Amino acid sequence: MEDRPINPSLNLTNTYSLPEEDKSVLQIWGRNSLKGHAKISGAKNSALAIMAGALLCPEDFRLRNVPSLVDVERMGQILSSLGVKLERNGDILDINASHIGESKAPYELVSQLRASFFLIGPMLARLGVARVPLPGGCAIGARPVDLHVRGLRDMGADVQIEHGIVHAYVNGSSGKLKGAKIYLDYPSVGATETLMMAATLAEGETTIENAAQEPEVADLANFCNSMGARVRGAGTNTIVISGVPKLHSTDYNIIPDRIEAGTLLVAGAITHSEISISPVVPDHLTAAIAKLREIGAKVIEDAPDCLRIIGGHQYVGTDIETLPYPGFPTDMQAQFMALLTLADGDSAISETVFENRLRHVAELNRMGADIRVKGNHALVRGVPMLSGAPVLATDLRASAALVLAALAAEGKTTIQGLQHLDRGYEKLEEKLRQLGAKLERVQDEDTLPVETVKVG
Repeated sequence: MEDRPINPSLNLTNTYSLPEEDKSVLQIWGRNSLKGHAKISGAKNSALAIMAGALLCPEDFRLRNVPSLVDVERMGQILSSLGVKLERNGDILDINASHIGESKAPYELVSQLRASFFLIGPMLARLGVARVPLPGGCAIGARPVDLHVRGLRDMGADVQIEHGIVHAYVNGSSGKLKGAKIYLDYPSVGATETLMMAATLAEGETTIENAAQEPEVADLANFCNSMGARVRGAGTNTIVISGVPKLHSTDYNIIPDRIEAGTLLVAGAITHSEISISPVVPDHLTAAIAKLREIGAKVIEDAPDCLRIIGGHQYVGTDIETLPYPGFPTDMQAQFMALLTLADGDSAISETVFENRLRHVAELNRMGADIRVKGNHALVRGVPMLSGAPVLATDLRASAALVLAALAAEGKTTIQGLQHLDRGYEKLEEKLRQLGAKLERVQDEDTLPVETVKVG
């Protein structure tokens, strides 16, 4: 089976298979102006966490605005392997986790999706036992699970890691986790969401200090609350969860994807175009909008859920440091780097969230950019023009950065590694084509891996 978006009519009940490497490439002919409106899909990172939260509820429920993505399909396959029934119709996903037959998620699937580790919290809360392999996913950094493990232990779980498998079970006659005061050494989104879900069914009150404040965390909390959970403070650095005995059915709409929205705003900026996007939550994009305005683009709020960008003729360099929300998002670092390659002067980019997230530099330099790397810092010296070239996507957001650079480059760019792009962007090519971009995905059985240009 090829790596592909979820089949809109697919019933995922108790079925899963592994994707093969995608042999297709994306050809983009640059320097075309964009115009029009693009619809923003549901947030990938919300959808994955909320799907994991399915294990908390013994009744049917419905999710709306679920994006068609490879990562979403993989999470569905993992849930199916545990006995969860899922049925998809367009962007609506119906889920029934009334009967969970396994407490162990399959390594073959978990190894491909880091978000699958979220399952340990709701499985432990609902079943009192969980066995989850250490996660896989993009090779952008270590993302250790020690914060998850420490928090679950604080809630009374016995957690051991043996041979790459995390074994967890609840001690005591009640089989229930206990409320606890938890302090996270780092505001990890994954740990915050795992522990928040675990606490919804725990006995007593749980407080998570130094919690992640990302919009996706608040979305997960709102989803849990719609099922009868009692979660307060999500979106701030202190979350308080009062455990309840049971959760009930719900019909829930996932928030728009702020990273897709930011990526398309950069597409408008890098092509000096005027485009609009909706639905969005502008407050989720504050840091990205501020940087776009700082370098010389106009961003206008046409409606409470609609933004319009008017690209400038010239841009000036700026400095960017990635930080946990509400700071500048690490998931927008690569896209902004592509934009800053064409800005006047120098820009300094510091990646503080993940230690291995500058591998797109080599590919941007192949296209004529002037970027030097030292550690987790990149110095971007603006150039007058980028040129089309064969490039290789190394992770999800790097793939988006290469698409953006290709839109602005002279000539044709051929991008390999599209399995990364398909993990996180729903119908990106179709959306760009409707805006006026010239691009085509083609099967290329003879494609050879491109060389990597040394940087530094």
